[in-house]
Amino acid sequence: MEHTKTYNQRTLETSKGPIIIEGPVDRNELDKYQFHEHLTAFRPASKQFEALLSIADIPEGRIIIARTESTIIGYVTYLHPDPLERWSTFHMQDLIELGAIETIPEYRGEKVGSSLIEVSMSDPYMENYILISTEYYWHWDLTGTNLSIWNYRKVMEKMMAAGGLLPAPTDDPEIISHPANCLMVRIGNNVPQESIETFDILRFLGRHKNRSMREGI
Repeated sequence: MEHTKTYNQRTLETSKGPIIIEGPVDRNELDKYQFHEHLTAFRPASKQFEALLSIADIPEGRIIIARTESTIIGYVTYLHPDPLERWSTFHMQDLIELGAIETIPEYRGEKVGSSLIEVSMSDPYMENYILISTEYYWHWDLTGTNLSIWNYRKVMEKMMAAGGLLPAPTDDPEIISHPANCLMVRIGNNVPQESIETFDILRFLGRHKNRSMREGI
């Protein structure tokens, strides 16, 4: 499967001045900018920037950034699910995952996250993918935002909805381990029915495995 990428750019006016939302960007483009020291939600900023550079080298990898003139203050990444995760079980080439999304605290409430996702979806090739995002409450910055688990989930759902991702049921053990966790899904208009059916099996993999065991398959 050829992973075609079409660059898009938008200016977002914020209370702190205009910022640029753009991508997908490649390694050379990323290297032009500073990576803000407060982008530490997943690991230290320097290590996270290294992770983004690695994703930029992957054929299906997509990175959309939010930046001031010279500094990256937010980003969202897309790539195939980790080979060790449930979602890679069938090696679906038309399944990609929103791997990480982050904005520095100073720009929260400025719609940077939803703008990152909207710009991501402005690439027509995204219609060829089933896009998923796994949301786990233990990754959420409840302390920094002073939000309850349920209010934070509402914020996440609204942000994801900007790109057409909606909650979808699954029997994934990690997701069903807490009622605030959820699987968010967007199925592109060009995704074949065969892939949709395979994805439905993937969402309820435990159910299908148990059925196969009962039937001796």
